[in-house]
Amino acid sequence: MLKVGLTGGIGAGKSEVSRLLESYGAVLIDADKIAREVVEPGTAGLAAVVEAFGPDILTAEGNLDRPKLGSIVFADADRLATLNAIVHPLVGARSQELEKAAGQDAVVIHDVPLLTENNLAAFYDLVIVVDASPETQLDRLVRLRGMTEQEAGARMAAQATREQRRAIADLVIDNDGPLENLEPQVHKVWAELTKRAAESSR
Repeated sequence: MLKVGLTGGIGAGKSEVSRLLESYGAVLIDADKIAREVVEPGTAGLAAVVEAFGPDILTAEGNLDRPKLGSIVFADADRLATLNAIVHPLVGARSQELEKAAGQDAVVIHDVPLLTENNLAAFYDLVIVVDASPETQLDRLVRLRGMTEQEAGARMAAQATREQRRAIADLVIDNDGPLENLEPQVHKVWAELTKRAAESSR
């Protein structure tokens, strides 16, 4: 099994790269998706979040009110640390379950937005960084996600810098250009990953 960490700044196009890799046959483990699953209604995760932050963070239907919780934690580093201490171990445990279920010769892609920020590179056989210039990221966030320039700038500033991400990369996928330039690069990376997976399972 080859364990790959995939990361990139917001707006760099990491989701598109993970979609392509999955279509080629990779086993995709998406940290953001799991983070949503572990706080669904009825889970121990949601109960722990409500205990820490109070029932006001629930919608009328009993779901987690993400915007409300976000407004609390992103304004207070201590509250954010409290939330992370609840959610991160649950995400880690579920990720390991999914990884164990993959075959011995599988290429397992862990899509981890904050891989650089949380110093997680050592947990993977190699790290792929999807890279785009800050100008490209800003343009995509404003044009495609409807953020204001201020919102987009704040989200980018809260993440690792481009240089910090590139410093931990074993492979870099340049996604500064149009979409049609991306697939040939990802295909080449996939060939490299399958080759390394075959070598590691010998």
